[in-house]
Amino acid sequence: MEWEFTAELIPWRGPAPYVFAPLPADISHDVRDAARGFMYWGQVPVVATIGDTEFETAMWPKDGRFLLPIKVAVQRAEQIDVGDVITATLLLRGERA
Repeated sequence: MEWEFTAELIPWRGPAPYVFAPLPADISHDVRDAARGFMYWGQVPVVATIGDTEFETAMWPKDGRFLLPIKVAVQRAEQIDVGDVITATLLLRGERA
């Protein structure tokens, strides 16, 4: 299953090589249900795409929804930073056809 969402990028505490895209609550709920066999320590392994950049990462829960971490290499490739609004697609890692 694939999900698409739009989010404003947020920082983490202090300097970090990641910014985060908070998933909407409804999509977080759908991901949680679909990821039952994929989750580990509350994290969900995904393949994400932002613009032309595809990357693998693991989302984790915070305040009832998931956060998608976006590393510096993706930020640079897509010229995005905190406060920017992005559109991302997600696929559970291991479900790629």
